Amino acid sequence: MAFKDTLDKRRVTADQCGELTDKTVFINRVAKVVKGGRRFSFSALVVTGDGRGHVGFGLGKAAEVPDAIRKASEHARKRLIKVPLKGTTIPHDVLGKAGPSSIVMKPGAPGTGVIAGTTVRAVMDVCGIKDIRTKCIGSTTAQNVLQAAIAGLLMLEEPEVVAAVRGIKLEEVGYHPY
Repeated sequence: MAFKDTLDKRRVTADQCGELTDKTVFINRVAKVVKGGRRFSFSALVVTGDGRGHVGFGLGKAAEVPDAIRKASEHARKRLIKVPLKGTTIPHDVLGKAGPSSIVMKPGAPGTGVIAGTTVRAVMDVCGIKDIRTKCIGSTTAQNVLQAAIAGLLMLEEPEVVAAVRGIKLEEVGYHPY
């Protein structure tokens, strides 16, 4: 239940965000074999965000690619979350897991850039993270990697909040800003 609680706390609406941009991560064509031949349909994975710490993803399925992308975009806008940022990076190391995929995310010093694969890079770009190092471990299926990246971003905590919960000073948490 902890994951669901964190998701509900971080959930935001599209009205609370700035100008949202969409990035198509993956388009898959699937075929169903019927008596007369093959019937094709498409699924699209889309990531949306405002570049200031809000990000969401969606999966859309349709008979045509533009319809699948539109559906995925609408789904992503309904599932936006707020990500705590420290400047242009994340506050601490985190490991996100989803199914057979794991994503290790580490904050980067200013000027590091986004060191990530294509799927995680799309998430970081729309979220507004400019300096980060990531590593994908396990399965590299786009949907699993995307869910692992979002799960990792949901696990992030701001150092001030951690210090307040523990009842200690910020310096004692071990946070070192770049």
